[in-house]
Amino acid sequence: MTGTVGIAFTPFEDRFEVIERAAMLAEERGLESVGVAEAMTLDAPIVLARLAERTERIGLVTGVLSVWGRTPATLALTAAELQRASGGRFVLGLGASTAPITEGFHGRHWQTPLRKLRDSVVAVRTLLAGERLPAPKDGVRPLRMGSPPTVPVPIALAAVTAPSIRLAGALADQWLPFLLPPAGLDAGRELMAEAASSSGRTDAATVTASVPIALAPDRDRAARIAVRWLVTYATRMGPVYPKMLREHGYQRELDALLDANPDPRDAHLPVAAERLAHDVLLFGTYDEAPELTRAWLKYADDVAFVAPFGLPGEQISETISRL
Repeated sequence: MTGTVGIAFTPFEDRFEVIERAAMLAEERGLESVGVAEAMTLDAPIVLARLAERTERIGLVTGVLSVWGRTPATLALTAAELQRASGGRFVLGLGASTAPITEGFHGRHWQTPLRKLRDSVVAVRTLLAGERLPAPKDGVRPLRMGSPPTVPVPIALAAVTAPSIRLAGALADQWLPFLLPPAGLDAGRELMAEAASSSGRTDAATVTASVPIALAPDRDRAARIAVRWLVTYATRMGPVYPKMLREHGYQRELDALLDANPDPRDAHLPVAAERLAHDVLLFGTYDEAPELTRAWLKYADDVAFVAPFGLPGEQISETISRL
């Protein structure tokens, strides 16, 4: 096992004290990174700034920030300051988000998201390099950052569709797939390699798989965590994830999951959906955690295991210890 293992949190986790305790434990136990995503709860950069003060070694990642929520200049300023505050441990994770969050929370039309993501990445990288903002409005004098970071800020892209994965291959330092099966990671590498070749890149973006955790002392409790992950991302996060899973061959499993759970408050994992849970989650008992972790690292360069949301902090800490 040559890759690294980190921990990450979804926007559903809104308890800073839980994230803080987990980050400090992860550093103590030798994990390599902690990622914090952002949607409608916590401000991820502020959370990471607070974690930078409380940790010394572990990497800090925005996993991810929406390119609709901040201008490229604001993203660049934020990334530069977090890189300074963390002593060079920061990775800027960006994504195109979804229509419900972009339109319902930020009040912006979710139009041409791939172009928006591409333009934002190019502008942020240009500004972080100390150069002037590319392609400003006609007649406007482009400006540059007053204090760009001395340590370069790696840029990671969250992507699950073929066009956005190609964009990661062309422009990003890391690809952050979420809820993709191993076969999807292999296919994504091929897409990124094609894009890198077309764009003239000589290096390659690394793959950091974001894998939701569904671990517990026994299989029944693990299944309860697993079904909460799957039902949430199949019903509450817009059409992106269910469409992606169907395209990867999980039509039958997804239909069985939704048919068995008309009320998400009383969800259970049907037998017909277990293949999906095994393929896209870290699903099993605590005793199986090391073997399951090694299996994911056969397909990804690094893995960020995503902590279950809504569980007691002590249970999340126990899960990190098992990893």
